[in-house]
Amino acid sequence: MLTVIRTLRLISLVVWVGGLIFFAFVVAPVAFTSLPSTHEAGIVVGGTLRVLHIMGLISGVVFAAATLILHQRAPQALKKIHQIQLLLIAVMLAATAYLQASILPAMEIDRQQAGGNIDAVPTTNPARQHFNRLHARSEHLESGILLAGLCIVVFIARESPSTEAS
Repeated sequence: MLTVIRTLRLISLVVWVGGLIFFAFVVAPVAFTSLPSTHEAGIVVGGTLRVLHIMGLISGVVFAAATLILHQRAPQALKKIHQIQLLLIAVMLAATAYLQASILPAMEIDRQQAGGNIDAVPTTNPARQHFNRLHARSEHLESGILLAGLCIVVFIARESPSTEAS
């Protein structure tokens, strides 16, 4: 049973962190260099990001639940590592929920106020300025989420089999 829980835990983290890496280093760059306009690329990237957030939220809950189960049965040497992982996953979940529920909808409102294409309005347009600020905030938060996920990967790698067995 513990093997199944550890497997679910790892799969959930692989899905989320792997998805973030794939999005940042493949989807977004390819969309912005291959599609005819930044508007079209933004539609693809925005839609992909919404799906990635849902995947992340589900994966984060699975990871947290599995870690809590393992934490209850873990030797004292692993409890602190599990607590750090739980804190990091909570931060990741909160940031992702904020992006999904607040930032992305606000960016969509700005895009609509700009007539559907944010790049078609002057840079002095208030909707475009707000959109650009939200976009920068989104990039910073997504980077922080990825960094926290990579930290969890390092903590998992530090969990030695001998520590788990004791």
